[in-house]
Amino acid sequence: MIGIVVVSHSHALATAAVGLAAEMVADDNRPVIAVAAGLDEKTFGTDAMAVSEAITAADSPDGVLVLLDLGSAVLSAEMALEFVDPSLVERVRLSSAPLVEGLVAAVVTASTGASLDAVVAEASRGLAAKQEHLGDSNALQTEALAASDQTIEVAVSNEHGLHARPAARLVALVNSFDAVVTLTDLDTGRGPVDAGSLSMVATLNALQGHRLQVGASGPQTAEALAAIANLAEQNFGDSPPAGDATDSAVGASGSGLDVAIGPAVVVDAEVDLSGYSPGDDEQRRLEEALDVAGGQLERLRDGSTEHGGIFDAQLAMLRDRKPLGDIRAAISAGESAVAAWKQTYDKLARVFEGLDDAYQRERAQDVRSVRDRVLRVLTGDVVEGPAEGILVVPELDAATAATVDAGRVAGIAVRAAGTTGHGVIVARSRGIPLITGIGDVAVPAGAIVAFDARYGSFEVAPDEVTIQATIAERRAERDQAAALADRPATTVDGRTVDVLVNVGSVQDAVDARGADGSGLVRTEVLFGDRRTPPSVLEQVERFRAVATALQGKPITIRTWDIGGDKPLPFLPQDHEANPFLGERGIRVFRRRPQLLREQLEAIRQVATETPVHVMFPMVTTADEVAWALDELGPRPDGLEVGIMVEVPAAALRIETLAKGLDFVSIGTNDLTQYTTAADRTNSAVAPLADGLDPAVLQLIDHVVRNAGVRVAVCGDLASDPQSAVLLAALGVQELSAVGPQIPLVKALLRQTDLAQVPTAQALKARDATEVRQLVRR
Repeated sequence: MIGIVVVSHSHALATAAVGLAAEMVADDNRPVIAVAAGLDEKTFGTDAMAVSEAITAADSPDGVLVLLDLGSAVLSAEMALEFVDPSLVERVRLSSAPLVEGLVAAVVTASTGASLDAVVAEASRGLAAKQEHLGDSNALQTEALAASDQTIEVAVSNEHGLHARPAARLVALVNSFDAVVTLTDLDTGRGPVDAGSLSMVATLNALQGHRLQVGASGPQTAEALAAIANLAEQNFGDSPPAGDATDSAVGASGSGLDVAIGPAVVVDAEVDLSGYSPGDDEQRRLEEALDVAGGQLERLRDGSTEHGGIFDAQLAMLRDRKPLGDIRAAISAGESAVAAWKQTYDKLARVFEGLDDAYQRERAQDVRSVRDRVLRVLTGDVVEGPAEGILVVPELDAATAATVDAGRVAGIAVRAAGTTGHGVIVARSRGIPLITGIGDVAVPAGAIVAFDARYGSFEVAPDEVTIQATIAERRAERDQAAALADRPATTVDGRTVDVLVNVGSVQDAVDARGADGSGLVRTEVLFGDRRTPPSVLEQVERFRAVATALQGKPITIRTWDIGGDKPLPFLPQDHEANPFLGERGIRVFRRRPQLLREQLEAIRQVATETPVHVMFPMVTTADEVAWALDELGPRPDGLEVGIMVEVPAAALRIETLAKGLDFVSIGTNDLTQYTTAADRTNSAVAPLADGLDPAVLQLIDHVVRNAGVRVAVCGDLASDPQSAVLLAALGVQELSAVGPQIPLVKALLRQTDLAQVPTAQALKARDATEVRQLVRR
C-alpha cells in the first residue's frame, strides 16, 4: 500500500483534513499518512526539512503520494526531494490535486491496494463530483494524469461515437493489461481520462470522426497500445454504420403492426426505497447486490444473440471502478448503500444527459437501468413479468425490452420521447408494437388503452371495436401493399409519382421492394466504415453495385454530406461551438475540395454506364451552386444535377438557385429543424420539430411553385404514407423513402385522387396536429 504525505501552511488544516479522510476507511486498512504542516502548531509556513522527514516516514515500496496546498508548499516539497535518498525520490509523486478532496479520494483508493498511478488519478479527480453538481464544465472529462511513456492516435469510426458498448469493450481490454492507459480527444481537447473507467471513457463524448490520443505507461505498455489500435480498427467491436434513423420522433413503430390495444400495465418511475433499513453491514449488502445484479445481466447477455453487447455495456457500468470507489467512500462516511448508490448513479445519468450527441444523451437510460436493478436487489423489490396488455413505462430500458413476453404484451407505450434508446432498438427488433413520447397522460393501472403509432395517438378508454377493426385493416393493408409493390404509383386522377429508396448500403438497395430507383444514396454512410478515403475506383464499384441492385433504375448520389451529426472518420473537422450552424455539406469542401473532386470523377464514370443524378447538400447561396457546377465540370450525357433544399434561405430563393439545374430535392429533416429552431433528437423540443408544421409545408409549396425544375423529397416525411400523399398533392414529383415503407406509400398513392387532398387548408392550418387531422385516412 502506498504512503501519503500532506504538506500545508496550516497545521490545523492538515490535521483536520487527515481526520476527515481517515473516517472514510477502517483503521486496519488505512494507508500511512504523514503531515508536514506549519512551522509549528500555530505558525503558518512550510519547512522543506519537515517535508523530507514526512516523506521518509510515509515511505513504501509501492510509492509515496505528496499532496500540497499552495505557493511555498510546492517549493518546499520540491526542495525536500533533495534531502532524501535518491532511490526514494524515484517512487515519490507530487500531485496538484485539491488538498481536501484529493486526500479523501487518495486515502479511499489507496486502502484498496491500488497502484500509485491509480491513486494519483483518483486524487486528481477529487473536484469532479463538486464540479458536476455545481455545473462547472467538463467535470468528468478532464483529469490530471501521469505522463505516458508511449502514445498512439486512433480514429473513432462508430456511427454514434464511443458510446456505452464500444466504451465497455475498450475498458475491459485496458483492464486486462498491466498498464495505465489514458484517452484524450484531440478534436475537442477533452482529457486525458482514465481509459480503465467506463464513466470516464463514455462521458468523454468522443464522436464519430474524432481522433483519440491513447497514452500508456507500465510494464505492458506496448501490448496494451497494440491491442487498442486493433480494437479501433474493428470499430471498437461495433458493426459498420448503417443508414440514418427514420422513425418519427412522435411515435416509433416496430417491425410488426403500429397499432395496439389492451389493459394498461403501469410501471412506476422510481424504485420504492421507503422500506429500506440501513444496518452495520452496508458494504457487505452492496457487494452482495452487485453479485446478484451482475448475474442477472450476464444471463440476459448470454440469452441474447443480437443484443448481448447492450448488456455487456451495462455490466461494465455496474463494475466501473470510478463510481464504485465513490460509493464505497460514501458508505464508509456513513451513507446507506441505497443512498450512496442512487446519488452516484443519478449524477452519472445527469452527466450523460448533458452530452452534445443525442445518441449519447439517451445512454442515460442505461445508467438508470443499472441504478434501478441494484436498488431493487437491495430493497427486495422483485419485479414480476408484466401481465397481458400494454406496458406503460417512463422510459424503456434494454433489459425490459429483451425480457418481456412478446406473446403476452400487446405493445409498449413509452412516456419519454426518443427513438435511439437501447430499449427502443431491442423492442423494434422483436417486432413489438411501440410508441414513444406519450408524455404525462394519466393512465390508471388496468384501464384499457390503445395507441396508433402511425398518427402518434395514445388513448385511454378507446373505442375497442374501432381499434380492433383498425388492427385488422392494417394487417390486410400491409399484406396487400407487399403483393402490389412493383406496380407504379399512379393516382386515381392519373398522376404517376416515382417512389424511390433511400440507400445507405448496397444491401438497402438489394432489399428495396417496389423502388423506382434511389432518390438518395448517402455516400457518407456508404463509406462510413472507412478510416481512409475511398479511391475513385472503389467509389465507382460501390455506386455500380447500388445501380445493379436496383436493376439499372436511376440513382441519385448525394455528395459527401458531413458536419453536424455526420462526421467522416477520414476527414476530421475542427471543433465548432454549434456544428449544425457551421461547416456542413458543401461548405466543408469549398476550403478542402480534393475529396469532393475525386467523388465527382467517380460519379461521372458511373454515369456513362447507368442513369445517375448527382446532388449537392446544404446549399444556401447561388455562389455555392455556381461553384459546385464548376467543380463538376463537363458531364456525360444523362447525368442530371441538383441540390438539396434544407435551409429556409434556399427554399425562399429557389428560383435563383435552381437556374441551370435539372432538379431539387427537399431534405425535410433539416428543413424542419432549421425552420422550427428545434433539434428533433432533443426530447425536450422534439414535438416542435414536426415536418407537417404548416410553416414547413409553406416552404415546400413555395419550392414547388417557383423552382421551375423537378422537385423531389428525400426526408422522413416521404416515408410516411399520409404525409407522402400530401407532398404529392402539393406537386412533389418524386418521393424517396426507407425501403420497408415503399409498398405502403405506393399503395396509398394509388388509392388517392390528389385533387381531393385539402392542400389549401393544410397550408393555412393552425399546427401540425390540425394538418394530420386533415390528411388522415
